[in-house]
Amino acid sequence: MRLAILATATTLLLSSCDAQQSSNNESSKEQTMEISNKQKTIALLESLSTGDPTPISYINPDKYIQHNLDVGDGLAGFGEVMQNAPEGGFKAKVVRAFEDGEYVVTHTEYDFFGPKVGFDVFRFEDGLIVEHWDNLAEITPPNPSGRTQLDGPTQVKDLDQTTANKAKIEGFINEVLLNGQGDKITEYISTKEYAQHNSAVADGLEGFGAAMQYFAENGLVMEYKKVHKVLGQGNYVLAMSEGVFGKGDTVAFYDLFRLEDGLIVEHWDVIQNIPEKSAWKNDNGKF
Repeated sequence: MRLAILATATTLLLSSCDAQQSSNNESSKEQTMEISNKQKTIALLESLSTGDPTPISYINPDKYIQHNLDVGDGLAGFGEVMQNAPEGGFKAKVVRAFEDGEYVVTHTEYDFFGPKVGFDVFRFEDGLIVEHWDNLAEITPPNPSGRTQLDGPTQVKDLDQTTANKAKIEGFINEVLLNGQGDKITEYISTKEYAQHNSAVADGLEGFGAAMQYFAENGLVMEYKKVHKVLGQGNYVLAMSEGVFGKGDTVAFYDLFRLEDGLIVEHWDVIQNIPEKSAWKNDNGKF
């Protein structure tokens, strides 16, 4: 029932565009000016659970560029997903969220064709959502250190360190992950505290090293080839990268880092395969 309400709201918003587009846009802007882009994003995602149709109006009906390759472009693609929801519908609980200029980043627990963890990135123009990227993965049991894919601190702080922390993550990915300068890892990751939320990796630099050794001994790869975006606010930074993983599959790496005193102290990630282009439902690409 909740998803039917959302699907109907999407259809109504689309059908009203031709006759009343100008007034609708002005109305949407007036209605959403008083809340932040982060609040709009959280409301949109959690409307999957609540069925509240209002957050649909936070999406620009004329321009919604979709980078989830399993979803059609535009608001029509969003509506099609809602129409084809499984029995019981979808659920979403936003655990972390932060803003970086026109972007909002969320870290969310989903029931979306099964339990999943996801990172979503939304881009806004004039108070409305115009673009969306995401990475989704199945929920797994706790890792060797007992951490899940979603637990840990959630407070955004150290806002004055945003620029420095983003630069630190760019350096880490470029020097250590892209160029293999492993001798520099302690310039980026704390040797005293490194909480790891990857499903297969234990805490600390020892856990990171053990995972890399396992990959090498079993002919597996984890190769970062290109960083597409680095978004952050305060002590949280998300990197969106492209590379190969496991047996050589082309993947998107979404890595979320928490920093303290200029060093990485915590890491969450979602790795998702990028399908062959023939399987894409839109032409916008993963990044």
